[in-house]
Amino acid sequence: MPSDKPLLSDFLGTQRSITVFASFLRQHASSAALLDDESSNATVLAPLNSALPDTPWELPRDYNAFGADAYQGAEGKERADQNIQHFVDAHLIPKNPWPSGEKVKTMAGAEVWWEEKDGKRILMPDKIEVDKVANQAPNGELWIIKGTLKHD
Repeated sequence: MPSDKPLLSDFLGTQRSITVFASFLRQHASSAALLDDESSNATVLAPLNSALPDTPWELPRDYNAFGADAYQGAEGKERADQNIQHFVDAHLIPKNPWPSGEKVKTMAGAEVWWEEKDGKRILMPDKIEVDKVANQAPNGELWIIKGTLKHD
């Protein structure tokens, strides 16, 4: 029987401070589906708008491999879309609850954990401060973070 409680997907639009990340997440069906799934248990690490690089889809490795036109044409657009998907996946943890100190893999495959320091949650190993746990839903939690996790 479906729950009457809002899911993680319902909370994305309610936080103005993370609208850019929320729009990136919604562009990719597989990521959005995780947050719509009542049976999933996820932790979303949503960077503040102010913490996002101007172009998280542009990676130095692509410019090194393809030159200045790395994001031109159909192949460039596809490359940028894949980079956005990877960026989003780097901020999704397919686990909740997620206890302090427990190492988990992001959807992008990177190992992360968090520690409590001076009353603040810090995401490791990148040392990104958690601004707040914004929402709790039957299928997980939405954490707003003050930086971005490495995603290249």
